[in-house]
Amino acid sequence: MTLPASDDMPAARKWPRISRRDFMNGVAAVATAPSMPGRAAEGETFIPPPQKTGLRGSHPGAFEAAHALRDGALKPESVRDTGELYDLVIVGGGLSGLAAAHFFRRYAGTDKTVLIVENHDDFGGHAKRNEFDVDGHTIVLNGGTLEIESPERYNEWARSILNDIGTDLSAYERQNAPQDSLYETLGMKPAFFFDREGWSADRMTRRGSRRDAPWPSLDATAIAQAPLSPRARRDLERLLAKTQPDYMPGVGVAEKKKRLATLAYDKYLLDYIKVDPTVARMFRKAGAGVFCVGADAMPALFAWAMGYPGFSGLGLGVMPEGLLSDLPGGEHGRQTETDRSVHFPDGNATLARLLVASLIPEATTARGQNAMGTADFDYMALDRASNKVRIRLSTLALNVAHDGPAESAEAVSILCCPASEPHPTAIRKVRGRQVVMACWNMFIPYLIPTLPDAQKKALAYGVKGPIVYANVALRNWRAFHKLGVSDIDSPNMYFEQVQIAEPASLGALKAPTNPDQPIVVRMIKTFDAPGLPTKRDQHRAGRAALLATPFETFEREIRSQLQRLLGPGGFDADRDIAAITVNRWPHGYAYTYNSLYEPLDWVFTETDERPCVAARQPFGRIAIANSDSAASPHTDAAFEAAHRAVVELLGREAFPFVSATPGPSTF
Repeated sequence: MTLPASDDMPAARKWPRISRRDFMNGVAAVATAPSMPGRAAEGETFIPPPQKTGLRGSHPGAFEAAHALRDGALKPESVRDTGELYDLVIVGGGLSGLAAAHFFRRYAGTDKTVLIVENHDDFGGHAKRNEFDVDGHTIVLNGGTLEIESPERYNEWARSILNDIGTDLSAYERQNAPQDSLYETLGMKPAFFFDREGWSADRMTRRGSRRDAPWPSLDATAIAQAPLSPRARRDLERLLAKTQPDYMPGVGVAEKKKRLATLAYDKYLLDYIKVDPTVARMFRKAGAGVFCVGADAMPALFAWAMGYPGFSGLGLGVMPEGLLSDLPGGEHGRQTETDRSVHFPDGNATLARLLVASLIPEATTARGQNAMGTADFDYMALDRASNKVRIRLSTLALNVAHDGPAESAEAVSILCCPASEPHPTAIRKVRGRQVVMACWNMFIPYLIPTLPDAQKKALAYGVKGPIVYANVALRNWRAFHKLGVSDIDSPNMYFEQVQIAEPASLGALKAPTNPDQPIVVRMIKTFDAPGLPTKRDQHRAGRAALLATPFETFEREIRSQLQRLLGPGGFDADRDIAAITVNRWPHGYAYTYNSLYEPLDWVFTETDERPCVAARQPFGRIAIANSDSAASPHTDAAFEAAHRAVVELLGREAFPFVSATPGPSTF
């Protein structure tokens, strides 16, 4: 497989010689490290990570040592051996890492010891919970991974883990069915905000009473209210019409699909449908919530598959069921979109909490799905020496190396340090008989410089999509109710989506159903950079822009935008905003292949030529499990990758004569 040029690869690092220390001294050094999670500094009150506000997600204190490693700025003087040896060490405490621990214990036995090393101060990876206490009400929302999307498509191993940890999606849906249409009942509908910078005036348009609108926030009522020129209004009506002409007359279906696969959606709107630029601007963020880039970097064929307007006259047929169904995770733009998704109040953080409750029962007294709504976790209990499974938070893995040749080594050494220290001196070594790398692909070559060069290049290929979920706790939602809006598309503003929290309850955690009650509002911003050569370039530029943005900028933009949107409904930002949590994900969604920039076979087939296949190959006693390895940002991809990695390791243990570096498979 020949890959296009990737990010510069890390040079091999020479680590200092490790001297064996007294076992008790090593453990004491780890236990008293200043980054020890669950312990407040002297004179301070410990705040559980889900309750922290301000800049979260990839928060300050989670990545400083990682950036020093990337930049070659680490100058370690010494490494202390803790004497710790585990049956399995997992680098990364997200859903894939937690699932790997689950599958390993299922197959290898619950008596096996597992250490999970996680650089953030909370478990779950992107599946983070934001929790607020406002005027005596507990309200929550996801800070990252949103939902269980298309559960009927979940693979066998993803379904099995949901069953093992006690999820009951049908029961949850029955519990929430009475409030599914709460906002509609209150007269609240999707809306579109035309800002004066992009159009001629600030104007909120909302859908009329019909539910069969051609676009969620746009129907005849909304179009009539839009500040558009007569020509632009006619173009928008034509674009959204059920019956449309063939914009590629005389071209066969196969050729149409090929052209659409290599044509950006914005170009299709402007050059083929020939809509007014002010209409195309309405769709500039099309696909951004899925791909972290807008219409300029989304293939028009993806737009057709995802239900965007403009294709009904092309005669493209119907997307058949079952396409790419053997691939882990969902494949937006290449599969039919489904209607069913299950959103817990805190998103898939509920799954992370269920996994931790199963792996470390001492960490919480809560048991079962419903109890997770209000469950408290004892963070001090996560890394107790008596645990069979330990989670070591705020800790970064710096180097992962076999104790000898990969073909014959009996253990792997992992060097760790506090994640917050750009120049760490407290570097500790732990060892694992086997290791699962459940961290980001792009970071793995820095941690394992002895990997084959081709694999390191494949690991570095994908660039994760940057995104921000800003969750704003409001003292009430009367302004939303008065304006009759539930979620607002604002593609030309700082935050392109503003969504009132879904009316979801879980056990004793009840959704607010009265506009006088506190609620959380989700504001989404993606960091695209139109005009750059590739999607990967846009992600790199967006990541740099995100990391350079301080919390003060986010807060200012949040207050300004909410005031502008909701002010006519009586909203007062100073009075009504109770708290703000900005979940910053500079390395957000797993990279997905795009037919504007990459070989068509990578995008529309299951070929083993895809970089993710070469990247995820096992290396001696080390296996790779993450959603990057599936090129899909979905939870079921993370779960299936965890299962694959565990089975690879157990297979090598059972059959030690197989190659330490097998060739790629099409898993």
